Amino acid sequence: QAQLHESGGGLVQAGGSLSLSCAASQLTFEHYAMGWFRQTPGKAREFVAAITWSGEGTMYADSVKGRFTVSRDNAKNTVSLQMNSLKPEDTAVYYCAARSSGYYSSLQKGYDYWGQGTQVTVSS
Repeated sequence: QAQLHESGGGLVQAGGSLSLSCAASQLTFEHYAMGWFRQTPGKAREFVAAITWSGEGTMYADSVKGRFTVSRDNAKNTVSLQMNSLKPEDTAVYYCAARSSGYYSSLQKGYDYWGQGTQVTVSS
């Protein structure tokens, strides 16, 4: 069974930066597109960013475009999310997800495996 494990969450002041990492195991990582989603209590999980299997293609939600950067290292089976200029509204649990199609998607239903999530809290 594939496993995804996020790390790097924490508490940061508005305007600060955090870098999230997701380590994948038990899957052929380079065959999968990867995505990042986030969720706050009482709200639906929402798309944040995604990257193709090769890393050549990326996609972002409008709310994070220009502030967040997704990248991957297929040699290390990891995908990262660099978050800059953080805002209080970025506070959420962040999840990484793996999609067996090598092309990215912003839809949750397109992803086959999910991590447990990591909390990001941005204070004002």
